[in-house]
Amino acid sequence: MHPNSAFRRQDAAHNLAFARARGFGVLTVAGPDGPLAAHVPFVLSADGQRWEAHLVRSNPVLRALPAQALVVVSGPDGYVSPDWYGLPDQVPTWNYVAVHLRGRLAALPPADLPPHAARLAAEFEARLAPKPPWTEAKMDPEALTRLRRMIVPVAMRVTAVEGTWKLNQNKPDNARQGAAARICDGTGAELAALAALMRRPPPTA
Repeated sequence: MHPNSAFRRQDAAHNLAFARARGFGVLTVAGPDGPLAAHVPFVLSADGQRWEAHLVRSNPVLRALPAQALVVVSGPDGYVSPDWYGLPDQVPTWNYVAVHLRGRLAALPPADLPPHAARLAAEFEARLAPKPPWTEAKMDPEALTRLRRMIVPVAMRVTAVEGTWKLNQNKPDNARQGAAARICDGTGAELAALAALMRRPPPTA
């Protein structure tokens, strides 16, 4: 997380809402030979206290559990040229949004897999409306059983939430707006979304 307090003024509810909406992140734990990471879709409970996902059975992260874990959820990001501020003596930077979730991660019993998988599919299928949602009922039961043997559900009780919303809030308003107007000409990911956030940063806690 960026140490500048100007970029860390959103409350836990705002950061959790962002993570829940993204639904995809990098799960990290300490392994016996160094850090381990897995890129996973996830669901986050309404109260923000329970994070759950699943891993393929051969993933080395599973062998490190139970363990303290960090989930990194990234948002839009982009390079900011000093020329865009309209101010002298500026330097390049990179704007971005990121949320970190921390807690103790553990594998769940096989009986927890069907409801977890149903919650995960329902979450993302709902975002495809008006497409009729896919459900496991469309699968052959034997094929579904075989696939379930290959994955393990995991869950984490979220005990800490941090967010960085680095959107040039430390610059004068006209300089931030000038950079927002040009950022889509640059390089990064989801630049239109980043520009919108720079034009109107989220309210602070």
